[in-house]
Amino acid sequence: MSALRLILWIALHLGRGAARSLLYPITLYFLLTASAQRRASRDYLNQVLDRPANPLDTARHIHAFSATILDRVFLMADRYDYFELEIHNHKLIAEQLAAGRGCILLGSHLGSFEILRATAIVKRELPVKILMYPRHNEMMTGILSELNPALNNSIIPLGRPDTLIRTKECLSQGSIVGLLGDRVADSGKTVSCRFLGRETPFPQGPMLLASILKSPVFLFFGIYRGGNRYEIHIEHFADEVVLERGRRDESIQTWTQHYADRLQHHARLAPYNWFNFYDFWGRDEVSD
Repeated sequence: MSALRLILWIALHLGRGAARSLLYPITLYFLLTASAQRRASRDYLNQVLDRPANPLDTARHIHAFSATILDRVFLMADRYDYFELEIHNHKLIAEQLAAGRGCILLGSHLGSFEILRATAIVKRELPVKILMYPRHNEMMTGILSELNPALNNSIIPLGRPDTLIRTKECLSQGSIVGLLGDRVADSGKTVSCRFLGRETPFPQGPMLLASILKSPVFLFFGIYRGGNRYEIHIEHFADEVVLERGRRDESIQTWTQHYADRLQHHARLAPYNWFNFYDFWGRDEVSD
């Protein structure tokens, strides 16, 4: 926590250039000490690059992640002047909102989902609520909440009795509900999908929720392109996720595989942007 507060102070008082200079020793530190994350990074990069990943690849991966974490500070502080944003297919969401209809925005740990949340909270351009577990990334969320208290009001906690009711209310009021679909909760049910050439578990929750809410679903990818550049890609996913009666499990698998295919597409285009630094495929036997 003290290290995060120090970086926050440097970022806000000395600027983005000074703060970004710290990313190199931070990257080196984690490259040398975080063996589990290093193995997970190399395992993923081996798949997405279609070649054996080297230490420089892993360092680049960690550096990209660190850069997007740092940029959350500037986004929450309304320093959009630091960034170049290129948005693709923004009309898809604009048309939905103009018609007074809510929608689900399904993201991932590819790139920065914070680009969307900061736009909603700081610039107030989008009525967005984010579904997430309260304990996820608790330290960083706490610091960003101090920087911008409105962050807390943008979260709908998952796993609570009123989660579904609050989500339905937001959608009925013409708001966007965002959630991530590529990380399995500890007690969450899963479905097996093909991703980057291997079978791996994806959570069932997003498709189950979408089918219950009967709301249009769009995909969101906030890709970090290095330096101060981000690309936001919005894609139509479904007017409504329908699970066929008598074939519920097969339907969930089909919809989730479609999501995994689009995630794979963007991961191959921006391989250093996927920030799931854990044993995603369940291959702990991979040597360091």
